[in-house]
Amino acid sequence: MAEVLELEVVTPERLLVREEVTAVLVPGADGYMGILPDHAPLLSELGAGEVVYVAQGHKRFLAVVGGFVQVASNRVRVLASTAEKADEIDVKRAEEALRRATDRLEQLPAALDVARALNAMKRARVRLQCVEHSHTLK
Repeated sequence: MAEVLELEVVTPERLLVREEVTAVLVPGADGYMGILPDHAPLLSELGAGEVVYVAQGHKRFLAVVGGFVQVASNRVRVLASTAEKADEIDVKRAEEALRRATDRLEQLPAALDVARALNAMKRARVRLQCVEHSHTLK
């Protein structure tokens, strides 16, 4: 029985993580999925949320939006449309994005793309939540 997983998190722009971990939590399109060593093979769509993983006894956090996760042979590959490490997130920018999206939804102008505004709000909330969670563990 394996004790670790190899985690790889990539976006179209870069490789964010490649390391051995003991557990991974990923935001699936229909909810969070926990992955431990010797997990059954899996391919799933990602939602917006946090990837939480345990490496060297410490929890680490990434904000991700969209993409896919694949699990096979104790290897977890997260292919995210966008992803950021908690310590890379510009909190002020995320707060401003959340405020803009909220304002747009409250005003409901005729030309508003509601789905786009809701997605912007979700992305900003995920980024802020990721930073908050990473700070509570320090």
